[in-house]
Amino acid sequence: MPYVKLDKGEPLDKVLRKFKRLLEREGLFKELKKREYYEKPTERRRKKYLKTMKKVAYAKRHPEA
Repeated sequence: MPYVKLDKGEPLDKVLRKFKRLLEREGLFKELKKREYYEKPTERRRKKYLKTMKKVAYAKRHPEA
């Protein structure tokens, strides 16, 4: 569980910003969005396939990348 150490006299909004940044860095927001609703295994496979095809198409258009 991530935590932020409070400094004496530090404003609450600054501490909240630090905490949110820490959560973002650890990828917890992404995980929450992923678990927001159930995704069938076939949907997951299809998304993975489409992502791969998008990468392939990009590589074909930009061979130097």
